[in-house]
Amino acid sequence: MLTAIHGWKVKQWVRFCSNQVQDLLRSTVFAVSSGHGVSGVSVIRVTGPKTSQAVKLMTKTNNLPKPRYASLKKIYQPSTGDLVDKGLILWFPAPNSFTGEDLAEFHVHGGSAVIEGILTSLQEVDGLYPAMAGDFTRRAFENGKLDLTEVEGLGDLIHAQTEAQRKQAIRQMDGHLSQLYKKWSKSLLKCVADIEATIDFSEDIIEDGILENVQDTVTQIAKEVRSHLEDRRKGEKLRSGVNVVIAGPPNVGKSSLLNLFCQRPAAIVSPVEGTTRDVVETAVNIGGYPVLFSDTAGIRPSMDPVEKEGIKRAKSRMSTADFILLVLDLSKYDVSNMASLLESTLKILSKHKDDNMDIHHDENIDYLIVLNKVDLVSNEVALRMKETLTNKGMDTCIISCETGDGIENLTKFLSEKMKDMYDTEMFPLIYKSMWRPGDRESFYNTDSTSISSDGSIEVIRIVHKNGR
Repeated sequence: MLTAIHGWKVKQWVRFCSNQVQDLLRSTVFAVSSGHGVSGVSVIRVTGPKTSQAVKLMTKTNNLPKPRYASLKKIYQPSTGDLVDKGLILWFPAPNSFTGEDLAEFHVHGGSAVIEGILTSLQEVDGLYPAMAGDFTRRAFENGKLDLTEVEGLGDLIHAQTEAQRKQAIRQMDGHLSQLYKKWSKSLLKCVADIEATIDFSEDIIEDGILENVQDTVTQIAKEVRSHLEDRRKGEKLRSGVNVVIAGPPNVGKSSLLNLFCQRPAAIVSPVEGTTRDVVETAVNIGGYPVLFSDTAGIRPSMDPVEKEGIKRAKSRMSTADFILLVLDLSKYDVSNMASLLESTLKILSKHKDDNMDIHHDENIDYLIVLNKVDLVSNEVALRMKETLTNKGMDTCIISCETGDGIENLTKFLSEKMKDMYDTEMFPLIYKSMWRPGDRESFYNTDSTSISSDGSIEVIRIVHKNGR
């Protein structure tokens, strides 16, 4: 008996807590939307069913501002009647607002005391609560103002640090990806309807060629989905940063080059060989693209266990790089031993993994040969060495980390390379790995599937399920 009563109380408590949470989710909430810190103007948003009540109480008026027009108002504290600030109020009645609910914005002075006064005043209004993280966007999603891909795009737009990230996020928030998925979904649902009609009704009612049309539609969509998935993860790399590895023998200027890119002493520079042991990473904006540079240990035979570990990590990082900057010291070569230069270059590019390492290098990884220390050799030698490598089909750039010569051309080359590799203007991209289907064979097997009334519906439903 006691156990039953106890179980009933637990259920009642769970139900009570659930109702409280639901009430809170449906309540009116407020938050600073313009970020924290002192500023000239701060924006405080309120959304929910009691927004109009809050606006009337804090402006001491029975009339709401004209919708979507800025109204200059005195703002008072409800409990004391004291004037808090004088600012602009924008009123967005439901459903024509960001959240789909009644929404108001208080544009007030950005001092900490003013912001605190407005927040305190809002909290004094019955039924208003401080918003949780993402509360406004969640309500926009629940009220059909944004779909999931647009919500993700909004988050990425807020956190975008480069021009390429901003462009990708704005397209995402504008619904480019969701429009593509909706088009596929609509076409596949029509295919399902056509096949079910073929099964349910006699052939006299169904027009000729309907199954062939379904076959063509599914094959075309499968082709489009395959192309969509085989994008070299461009969207994901743009979101997290393109991985560019700076590699080469010891003391060729790898760390100096990294410091020039990020314009600060990110890596230790020393004339002693083997100074860099671990991978040093830093993010840099190159021509509007997010690039994650990795300075690595110099590659050479070594018996030092610490240096060997650093070389192992360098080779491992090269094997997963999106782009490699292979730095070489021009002063160690001359016209008579250009063959040695070519041999050492090919050796690093073709054997940058140990035989005992379980690392599979992608042979399609792009690279650039960077001939450093041009200030220590004659222009004739430098140009002949560059010509030798270029004639072998190797992109080559001549620089001096000491004088800065060639750095501008190198940066321009990288910028153009990033644009060629990760240009996203022509089509929407997947930019989160979690959006990729686990069973990609569902798409790849569709081309060889014959659409018939006994098995086609299941094929289409598989594709439709994975493509949503």
